[in-house]
Amino acid sequence: MKATLLAIALLLVVPAVASAGPVVKVRGAAGPGPARYDQVTYERFGPASAKRVLILVPGMQGGAGDFSLVGPEIVRRVKGLQVWAYDRRSQAFEDHKGFASGNPDQAFSYYLGGGGFAPVSGSSVPFVREWGLKLALEDLRRVVKRARRGRREVILGGHSLGASTAVAYAAWDFKGRAGWRDLSGLVLIDGGLLGTFTSPSLKGVRERLAALEQGDPFLDLLGIGVPWASGVFATIAGLYARVAPEARATFVDYPLIPAELKPTAPATNEGALGNAFDDTTSPAALSLIHVRAGTLAPSGDPRPWQDGEVTPIANVAKLFGRSPVDSTEWYFPNRLTLDVDGASNLGRNAVTKLLGLRPWHKRSIRVPLYALQTDLAGGRVLRGARRLLATSRIPPKRAKFVDASRENSHLDPLTAAPKTSRFLKTVIPWLKQR
Repeated sequence: MKATLLAIALLLVVPAVASAGPVVKVRGAAGPGPARYDQVTYERFGPASAKRVLILVPGMQGGAGDFSLVGPEIVRRVKGLQVWAYDRRSQAFEDHKGFASGNPDQAFSYYLGGGGFAPVSGSSVPFVREWGLKLALEDLRRVVKRARRGRREVILGGHSLGASTAVAYAAWDFKGRAGWRDLSGLVLIDGGLLGTFTSPSLKGVRERLAALEQGDPFLDLLGIGVPWASGVFATIAGLYARVAPEARATFVDYPLIPAELKPTAPATNEGALGNAFDDTTSPAALSLIHVRAGTLAPSGDPRPWQDGEVTPIANVAKLFGRSPVDSTEWYFPNRLTLDVDGASNLGRNAVTKLLGLRPWHKRSIRVPLYALQTDLAGGRVLRGARRLLATSRIPPKRAKFVDASRENSHLDPLTAAPKTSRFLKTVIPWLKQR
């Protein structure tokens, strides 16, 4: 009987796991490594007749799937607008064959049970050590140019490091042309520059560069020596929670999953997912994945999840349990984080010279600005946005700042229910006024 119910659930869920919008490939810049990696993609939402495009860039180890909930909501409410959810070139390393059936048991077997998955090792792709901000912005500019066809207006935004990337783009010098001249607005979702995150010293940058030259080019978010693990774990967990939300979670018994991510009592698939992502139970070191979703039930065998805050746990499952346009970046290049940190001050200095960065046009930026902060950075997101406003030519009347730090953790702007989403409630009026 359980097998029959699971089969029925799979028939219902698999279509929902597929991309919600068409995926478009764009030839990227010529970068280090084989030419087959010189491409990026975006998932498109909204009408073909749209005269404006909002491009959203994911954060550190995030993917285009991060915007799979808010993208459709925005285009449904703002007429004449498309949303393009962007994926960086490193997504090409991912192997999604194990998710093709939509069956989480088969996915677990393929990736974690010796079913044929062959992960990419950092030593096999040493050129990724050079995939930094300059290459990322050259790739992104090709998408911006595509969006500008037909005299469409382009608003550039992103979440977390993606928001930092958007600010860097606006200030960037593209062979004498300031990046902001391609744009008609900036949308910063819990990210930015000018002190929002790290502003490293020259000594610190040199040390990080030296470590990168000798170390793995990919970020190891979980600290277990397996860079791809956080992406695979999240997608498998999300898929289990979508297909069989009330079944006992057994995937958490996999030995590589850190103990601090596992529930302290037997839990349902939804319960295990909520335990790993909710800000009250997820490790503080993983604040980049935190939501405010509710709590694990005090009893039950297995214990279910109880919603009660801004994000329904089903939304977390929808966001992460999708493939191949997923919400994670399994192989995130460490050089990109280093360069984004190095660009923090948006000017010519010893750090930007060493890293070969060109964020030279901060003072001339003149486009409308939206910025929202959660509890992640201790108020520094809006501090950085206000510094940008004060040191640029952005008219104060065309800036919108939203402090959601008391009600949102870092992923809530992307996962909250529309009725509880401070992001949707504030960005949609801002977009309509544009």
